[in-house]
Parts: sequence; structure tokens; C-alpha cells
Amino acid sequence: MTHSSFSWEDPFQLQALLTEEEISIQKTAADYAQQELAPRIQSAFRSEHFDRAIFGEMGKLGLLGSTLPPKFGCAGINYTAYGLVAREIEKVDSGYRSALSVQSSLVMYPIFQYGSDAQQKKYLPPLASGEHVGCFGLTEPDHGSDPGGMTTKATKVEGGFRLNGQKMWITNAPIADTLLIWAKLSGKIRGFIVERDFQGLSTPTISGKLSLRASITGEIILEDVFVPDNNLLPNTEGLSGPFGCLNKARFGISWGVIGAAEDCWFAARQYSLDRTQFNKPLAGTQLIQKKLADMQTDIALGLNGALTMGRLMDDNRCPAELISLMKRNNCGKALEIARTSRDIHGANGISDAYPVMRHMLNLETVNTYEGTHDIHALILGRAQTGLQAFV
Repeated sequence: MTHSSFSWEDPFQLQALLTEEEISIQKTAADYAQQELAPRIQSAFRSEHFDRAIFGEMGKLGLLGSTLPPKFGCAGINYTAYGLVAREIEKVDSGYRSALSVQSSLVMYPIFQYGSDAQQKKYLPPLASGEHVGCFGLTEPDHGSDPGGMTTKATKVEGGFRLNGQKMWITNAPIADTLLIWAKLSGKIRGFIVERDFQGLSTPTISGKLSLRASITGEIILEDVFVPDNNLLPNTEGLSGPFGCLNKARFGISWGVIGAAEDCWFAARQYSLDRTQFNKPLAGTQLIQKKLADMQTDIALGLNGALTMGRLMDDNRCPAELISLMKRNNCGKALEIARTSRDIHGANGISDAYPVMRHMLNLETVNTYEGTHDIHALILGRAQTGLQAFV
């Protein structure tokens, strides 16, 4: 019987299951994240600053809207490769992965999937290059988990529509050139492409965040904003439109948070090896080894699930409920791993000289946005029982 060695970093040998192209794309993202993003993150998080040039950098590497066709300036890669990119970017910071996710899954994807040929040709190339930044306006001050209750309204007027309302907690909003707004038109939810120079539009920054500080977040205020007829997304109506986008983003999140968890796990392992107490390394104690084993197990299982989900997505066989399962599981496990890693670091864990508390703070948000932990539980409960328990 042949003896097989155990890789503590990759227990299921998932790297061996990737294609050469996927490994190459992963390396491109990893090199960029570690060489260009990692040196910025401490200062960016401290100062609550997002460098807009990051979009241009990602665009040059083909990371924006990467699953869309090359004719729009996109890379045309598969969803598994997109997941690997999200994982590598979030190893540095969830805020940078959020910027990537919103641009790719919540702005470019709906324009591609629900937009007209003219809209695709006009908006996708500059979004793919990073010349333009996009944002996704769904959440409102009083409507988060219940987007169907939105109060933002569109009224038909000659030549177009008048939009009125407010959106809240919108990633990229203060710097966005292209804003995808969901509003009720005659009681039905429709998507509208709003441009930065449209009169009546304002996007104040939300300051004072304790999480995702390296990602810019804002409000969207619409006061009689005129949107021409050509800017209505023609091929979607109702919540299926925004939910279709959110499922693509949740897919990327399920991969991305594993990257943040890995960074916390590796940091905890190294710290516990280096830190000596009572004349022995912390890593030589049962309590620490049990915690590291739990991290290793949850990350290995989460990655295994993400890869299976990726293959199903690439084969067009991935149901929305599976994405909910993976988003819920991986976000919850990543947050738990970050908290445990912070604990292993002791007092040093609250210093930004170490990444763990920054990841922990970020993951509090990631566990909440794009479907909270509990909302995804209700989606899975409905799938099992046939009974909805949202209200």
C-alpha cells in the first residue's frame, strides 16, 4: 500500500484538482494582492481610505467582470477561477474583495444579463478596464433583508423616468460613475442605469465605520433624477433581477471569506510557534493545537464545498440554495476563526501590526451583507420544508 503524505495547508489536495489555467489565474491574483494591495492595507484601514487607482490595476489584470465575454474587454474565465481570485484578494482585506465583487457581480453582470445590446456596448468596456466604477443600489435605510419593501420609486415621464428615493450602505457609491438603481415602477421592481452627472443625484460618504474601512461606502440620494428610456434594463422585472446578481456575488463571497480565514489561521499558527510562555511555545499546548485543528478543518471543508459549488456553477447546475448554504457556512466559520485567532494573539491581537482583528471586524460585515446568516438559514429551511418563515 502506497503511503500518502498529508499536507496540513491543503488536506484535500484541492490544488491538484485545479486546471493549469485556474492555477495561473490564482497566481496572478495572489501576486497582485500580496505585492500591490498588502503594502497599502494598514494605512488604508487606519485612515478609512480607498485608492480609486485599484480599479485600474484590477482592470489591467482582467480581474473585473472576469467571467464575462472578451468582446466587452473581459477575461471570459470560469466561475471557479473567479472564486480563486476572490479568495486571494480577501486574504489581504475584505474591503478590496468587496470592491471587486460589486463591480463584477452587481454592476457588470446585470448589465450583461438584463441589459440591451446598446447598454452592454456602452457601459461594460469602461467598467471592465476600471476606467469607470460601478455601484449597486438596492438596500434602503428601512429595507435591508426585505428589499421588496423598498420605497424608491420611478415615475414615467416624457422620454424617460423620474427617480426619487434613498439607498444606504452602498459600496463604491461616492466614487461611482455608473449606478445601478433598483426602484418600483408602477409597483414593479425595475433596474435603472444612473450616470454620475445626472441632475438630482448625490452620494455622500458614510464615515466612522469600524469595519470595511478600506472600502468606500455611501448613500445614494435621488431627487427627481431624470433617467432616459434607454437606461431602463429591459430584460428583468421583480426581485428575480437583483437576486440573480446577489447570487453571483454570494458565490464570490463564499470563496473570499476563506481567504480571510486562511490569513487568520496562518497568522495564529505562526504566532503560537514564535510566542513562548512558561518556557515553551504556545503551539506546544493542547488548547492551541485544538484551536488550530478546528481552523484547519473548517477551512478545508469550506474550500472543498466552494470548489464543488464552483464546478456546479461552471456546469450551470448550481442552485441558489446551495450558494446560500455556502455563503452562510463559510462566512460564519471565517468569523469564528478570526475571533479565535485574535484570542490566540492575546493583547497583540488588537494591534494592527497583526491582521487578525482587522479581518475580524471586516467579517462582522461580510457575515451580514448580501443576506444575513439568519436569512440564509430561512432560505435553507424553506427548501427543506416547503414552508416560508420570513414573515
